[in-house]
Amino acid sequence: MSKFYIADLHLGHENVIRHDGRPFSDTAEMHAALVKNWNNAVGDNDEVYILGDFAWKNAEGLEALGELKGRKFLILGNHDKPTEEMKSCFEWVKDHAVIKDGGDQVVMCHYPVAHWYNQFRGAVHLYGHVHNNNDYHAFKKYADICRDMDIPFECYNVGCMLDYMGYTPRTLEEIRGGNNR
Repeated sequence: MSKFYIADLHLGHENVIRHDGRPFSDTAEMHAALVKNWNNAVGDNDEVYILGDFAWKNAEGLEALGELKGRKFLILGNHDKPTEEMKSCFEWVKDHAVIKDGGDQVVMCHYPVAHWYNQFRGAVHLYGHVHNNNDYHAFKKYADICRDMDIPFECYNVGCMLDYMGYTPRTLEEIRGGNNR
């Protein structure tokens, strides 16, 4: 059993294709690619933590949930408005969470957090929300300032559109290996 992470799928959100420069002609093509990539990476017994903005439209979210492998956990994002039916497809739905992944403590929130629980004890922070826009670059600059000041700051944006994510859920090891922070 492995643990995977991903954020900002925005299923059913036509404008996000243009906003992020996603390589899809429409939401149907995006949906098909996300499901294919997910199921090629994730096994039936794996856990997948979705760090917000799963579905712009609940109908498309419900459809995808029936197609996606693994046990799914949802951290709510600003665009998530899951119905009770949709919530029942997740192991849990929370605003934020702290889990163990191997020997690592992982602090998950849809939003980037400047200072998080157990940051000074080695906890890793995963987030989404800021896509690959100016907010993301501003937060990366803040992270660099903190690191330069010897403040522990291991955090990663797991937005699906980022190059190292490739519209695919990734393990913590993959995220660490593919991300230049």
